[in-house]
Amino acid sequence: MLEHIDKLFDRVPELALFITIALGYTFGKIKIGNFVLGGIAGTLILAVLIGQLGIKLDPGVKSIFFALFIYAVGFQGGPQFFRSLNLQSLRQLISAFVMCVVGLGCVLAAAYIFGLDRGTAAGLAAGGLTQSAIIGTAGEAIERLNLSTEVKQSLEANVAVGYAICYIFGSLGPIIVATWFLPTVMRWDIRAEAQKLATSMSGGKPSPGPGQVEAIHRIDTRVFEITDAAVGKDVRSINATLSDATVEAIIREGQSTEVTLDTKVQSRDLIVVTGVVETLAAGSLMLGKNVPAPRTASLIEEHREIIVTNKALVDRTLQDLHDNIDSDTRRGVFLTSIKRLGRDLPLLPDLKLHRGDEVHVTGRPKDLDRVQPKIGFEITAAPVTDFIFFGIGMTVGILVGMITVRLGGVPISLGAGGGCLLSGLVFGWLRAVHPRFAALPTGASNFLRDFGLAVFVAAVGLSAGPKAWTSIKEHGLLLLGLGVAVTIIPQILVFYFSYYVLRIRNPIEALACVVGGRSANPGFAALLNKAGNATPVVTFTITYAVANVFLTLWGPVIIGLVTKNPSAQ
Repeated sequence: MLEHIDKLFDRVPELALFITIALGYTFGKIKIGNFVLGGIAGTLILAVLIGQLGIKLDPGVKSIFFALFIYAVGFQGGPQFFRSLNLQSLRQLISAFVMCVVGLGCVLAAAYIFGLDRGTAAGLAAGGLTQSAIIGTAGEAIERLNLSTEVKQSLEANVAVGYAICYIFGSLGPIIVATWFLPTVMRWDIRAEAQKLATSMSGGKPSPGPGQVEAIHRIDTRVFEITDAAVGKDVRSINATLSDATVEAIIREGQSTEVTLDTKVQSRDLIVVTGVVETLAAGSLMLGKNVPAPRTASLIEEHREIIVTNKALVDRTLQDLHDNIDSDTRRGVFLTSIKRLGRDLPLLPDLKLHRGDEVHVTGRPKDLDRVQPKIGFEITAAPVTDFIFFGIGMTVGILVGMITVRLGGVPISLGAGGGCLLSGLVFGWLRAVHPRFAALPTGASNFLRDFGLAVFVAAVGLSAGPKAWTSIKEHGLLLLGLGVAVTIIPQILVFYFSYYVLRIRNPIEALACVVGGRSANPGFAALLNKAGNATPVVTFTITYAVANVFLTLWGPVIIGLVTKNPSAQ
C-alpha cells in the first residue's frame, strides 16, 4: 500500500501537497483542553511525516506562495503600522519593538552558547516567537548562501524542525504569561481591571466568541401611538425632542408613508422611530404606547461599511464627534460597529478614529448618502481586486528583495518575502488613504494569507523529508528547552521594561502589549476571553502590526549573523 502511494506521489507530487494540507488542518483542529494546535503547525508536522517518502516538489512553489502570503500580511497591516508611527502611541510602539529585539537577542544568544546552526536558530525563532513568516524569510536567505545543495537542504530541514518543536510552547507561553503568571505576580484581576477600564471610558461589555452574536442591540426600530401633544406637529420638531432617535416613517391607515422634515402628524397616526434604545425607552411627551407594527407596514434600511478617509475625523473621539456634529447632519444615521485590522473595537466615547478604520452604520439609504461623503469611501457589497496594483505591488516587492546591504561585513538582503512584506505595507497604506485604488478585498487577502502560508509550510515540510529526523535526534530536547526560554524571557523582561520605564501602567494595556509585541494571536484570544470585553483590542492592534513586520525581518538577520552550518549528511 505504502509503495503504491509513494509511486503516486512521485508521479504527481502536487497531490501530496494538497493531501498534506487537508490532513494537517484536520490534525490541527484536535482540541486538548482550551489548546488547539492550529492548521499551520498541524500541516508542518504532517508534511514532515509524509515527506519521509522523499517527495520532490518544484522549489518555485515555496517562493511564489510565500510571496503571496507575506504581501497579504503587509497589505492588511499597512494602515495600522504606519498609523502607529506617531507620538500618541510611541510608548506602545517602543514596547513592541523592544520585544522583537529582545526576542532576537535571546535566539542569537542561544545559538552562540549552544552552538546551533543557522537553520536551527531560525527555526527556534520561528517557533519560540510564533512567527511562521520567519520560515520563509530565513529559507530565502539560505538559498542565497554560497553552500552546497546538500548543506542548504539540511539547513532548511532544521528550520522546519526547530519551528515544529518550539511552536507548541511558543503558542502556550503567551497564554500562560499574560493570563496567569503576570496577573498573579502583579495581583491583578483581569476581568475587574477590564471592567474598570471600560467604565472609565463610559462603556464596555463582553465580546461574543466564535459563532456567537450579540442579541442585545444598541439600535432598534419601534412603532408608537402618538399622544394628543404630537398631533399637528411636524417631524422636525419631534426629532428635536428625541435627540438620538429619528422618525423614519408614519403609518397612516395601515400603510407606511415616507416623511420629510415638514410632514405633520395627524390624529390616529402611528410613528416609526429608529434610535438608541435608551432614548426609545425614555420616550418623550410626544411618544405614546409602544405597539406592534401592522403586517402591511414596511421600512427598508441599509447597513453600510465606510472606510474613514476624512482627515477631519482622524484622532477625534466618538464623544467629540457626537457632541460637535449637529443633529440634522447625523439624523437617521446610527453607528453599529467599528473595525480595525478586521477586529471589532469597543464603541466607547473615548475611542479615537484612525484613517482606514471600517465604520459600520445603519439607516435609510438617503440618510446614509448624505453622511457618507463626510466620513470616507464606501466598501461596496461586491468588491473586486485591483489586479493592476496587485501586480505592481508584487513586482515592487520582489525587486526590493533583490537589494543587498552589508551588516558588519555580512551581506544581507530581504529576499522576495521581506520585499513583498514592505511593498504590502505601503500598498495597504495607499489603499487606506486612497480607497479607490489598490483594492484587495478582505476575503481575497485572507485567502492569499492563509492559503499561501499553508502551501508554503506544506512544501517546506515535504522537502525536509528524512533529514528532519536527523535534526530531531540531534537537537530535540535541547530545542524544546531553548524554545521555552525564547518564549518566556522576552515577555517577562519587556513587561517590566514597559511597566517601569515606559510607564504603561494600565493592566489591560500592559498585558495587550505583551501578546501584541509577540504577534501572539492565541495569547490575545485568551486575554480577550479573560477580560470579557474588547478593551485590549486597541493596544493589541498597534503592537501586533509592528511585531509582524520586525519579527518577519529577523529571518535573514539570523541567517546572516549565525555562521555555523551543519555537516553534510
